[in-house]
Amino acid sequence: MVIGAIPARYGSSRLSGKPLRMLAGHPLIEHVYRRASEATQLDKIVVLTDDDRISDAVRGFGGLAELTPVDCASGTDRIAWAARDWPSDAAVINIQGDEPLIEAAAIDRIAAHLRREPGDALVTLATEAGEDDARNPDVVKVVLDRRGYALYFSRSPVPYVRNAAEATTWRHVGIYGYQMSALLRLAELEPSPLERSESLEQLRALENGIAIRVMIVDQASAGVDTMEDLHRVESLLRKGGSATSE
Repeated sequence: MVIGAIPARYGSSRLSGKPLRMLAGHPLIEHVYRRASEATQLDKIVVLTDDDRISDAVRGFGGLAELTPVDCASGTDRIAWAARDWPSDAAVINIQGDEPLIEAAAIDRIAAHLRREPGDALVTLATEAGEDDARNPDVVKVVLDRRGYALYFSRSPVPYVRNAAEATTWRHVGIYGYQMSALLRLAELEPSPLERSESLEQLRALENGIAIRVMIVDQASAGVDTMEDLHRVESLLRKGGSATSE
């Protein structure tokens, strides 16, 4: 069983009430939910939120929602809190609640891998970075080993490209798949030093010896963090819903 979990909190430092912001006539969270519903490898999709307004909106368009505590520190913590009542042999995909153009194919790829390779505790995606990505701290980079597992994630330009032909710069795509045991273990661990330094939760896994399998995709989807992002994504939707991140 693979469950698609969409964490969605009301508060946001840059865009308060983000899940309920209207986008092409519908709440942002509805776009995310409907995109996830196009995936064929999910057995269940649920929005996990800290606010009745969000859960009411989800139920209003026919989706499934569960209320979780306000004090969950991260999306992973929110999912883990709910997952305690889910089947112990389930796998879980953390679908970001602010990516209304998420590709169903990307979700299905992670779900299929979790079913096929239960030994991979944690799975995510990456795509080749653009020219302006390397020095942009809002774009997370990932360095891979030869087997396709993450060596490190950073907001800094890594790897340092002294010989351009020797390495590719990969841009992390922020969707995660977990085997249940790995999800619950991560939620029990304290924030790690590198995680706090970079403000990247996935480093907690690496610092505690949890391998992260990284699969390569052609492109990243455009997320929403600011009003400018909201307007940009709305324009993309009205033009046909291209998932390409600019």
